[in-house]
Amino acid sequence: MNSQPPSEDKPRTGAYRAIPIVPAQAESSDALYAAQQKIYPRSITGVLSRWRWAMVWLTQLLYYGLPWLTWGDRPMVLFDLGARRFYLFGLVLYPQDFIYLTALLVISALSLFLFTAVAGRLWCGYTCPQTVYTELFLWIEKVVEGDRSARLRLDQGRWTFEKLRKKALKQLLWAAIAVWTGFTFVGYFVPIRALAAELMALQGSWQIFWVLFYSFATYGNAGYMREQVCKYMCPYARFQSAMFDKDTLIVSYDSLRGEPRGPRAKKVDPRAQGLGDCIDCKLCVQVCPTGIDIRDGLQYECIGCGVCVDACNNVMDKVGYSRGLIRFATQNAMTNGWNKTQMLRRVLRPRVLIYASVLAVLTIAMVSSLYLRTPLKVDVVRDRAALARLAPGGKLENVYRLQIMNATEAARSYRITASGLAGLEVVSESTTQVAPAQARWVAVRLQIPYGSLPAGSHPFHFEVRAEDGAASESVNEKSVFLVPR
Repeated sequence: MNSQPPSEDKPRTGAYRAIPIVPAQAESSDALYAAQQKIYPRSITGVLSRWRWAMVWLTQLLYYGLPWLTWGDRPMVLFDLGARRFYLFGLVLYPQDFIYLTALLVISALSLFLFTAVAGRLWCGYTCPQTVYTELFLWIEKVVEGDRSARLRLDQGRWTFEKLRKKALKQLLWAAIAVWTGFTFVGYFVPIRALAAELMALQGSWQIFWVLFYSFATYGNAGYMREQVCKYMCPYARFQSAMFDKDTLIVSYDSLRGEPRGPRAKKVDPRAQGLGDCIDCKLCVQVCPTGIDIRDGLQYECIGCGVCVDACNNVMDKVGYSRGLIRFATQNAMTNGWNKTQMLRRVLRPRVLIYASVLAVLTIAMVSSLYLRTPLKVDVVRDRAALARLAPGGKLENVYRLQIMNATEAARSYRITASGLAGLEVVSESTTQVAPAQARWVAVRLQIPYGSLPAGSHPFHFEVRAEDGAASESVNEKSVFLVPR
């Protein structure tokens, strides 16, 4: 046993030695967070850029135009939440038709899976609202402040009257588009002409709130957040890799042809200098709306817009090289050196066929169901005030309330009958009128001879049929007749 006394410089802590706690040096905040640098996308012309603008025009003509179109004496497309009716062209849908909305969402999701498996993020690059409005706002910024270099100089320069004028004009145009976008959005839920009259009279607090809310969202997302929404907020960027495979068509850089990159004189043979076709002009980075370098390989920030393809093709034309250094291709095609025909042969692979088959079946089923649907809805509710009562003439009576919903654009007269029990008859008014695209509650009294049925509940059917001879406009609803003990 060690009997030596402890040294004076060691603390007396029994069997353990005390370890002093020294605070760690605080690291620079730059190591944890770096401020996002503003991206100044450069304008470019080309086939894919023209396709993007064609989709901008198409989507915005549909979005801004549909609420103003009419179908008869009502808006062509209107989601009337207050009346709980949806008007889609010639269709009138009720909450009971919610299954169609579910089917539409499933079809949309499968379509996204299919398009992503075939050609990557085409939805993001060409028709996503975030992309479309960012493109519109960037175009306004270019018209007011100039192209990329002019905007850089303007933002880095000191504040002058000219800078203040341009910034104010840009903000005013952004706000105008944002407000018109919010107004149009609310116009899908409130008839847009009535909405315009209410807003001009400063009426309708909820309408004003939603117009301003959607305007603010458009203004902030397209004017300031831009690529940040695609990179950090959109979940699609995160799970897209689950839908990609090596035969998915994506924006690709041909590194075998382009590397090693570097500048060179136009008349010099790059192979003689040991260079690839990439002249390292960085134009593909300058035109990218998310600020990535496609030459670093596939990245989740890439939205598949293809503007870098146009930029690179323009440069290749100027230096006299063949196009396609950056192009839409698959990983297998780039690795194996396939031509376009060989690459497209791999499109019809198992996952694409499965997506396409399920999508086709669901679409046909939904369209067929909409075409064959009966434009009449009936809900049966028992009168809870009196379950059963004796009526004059030795009859036993039950009272029901029927909600008859006319899902057509014309007034209808409906006849109500009941069947399934011996001696069952309708003793109240058996016909009723329902206005176009309206619903009506009708009280119905049914009677049977007293003592003809044992005590208990006895099932029967209501039949509601249009009297104008439309054979398809008839509905059978099941209910029960109560006989007390």
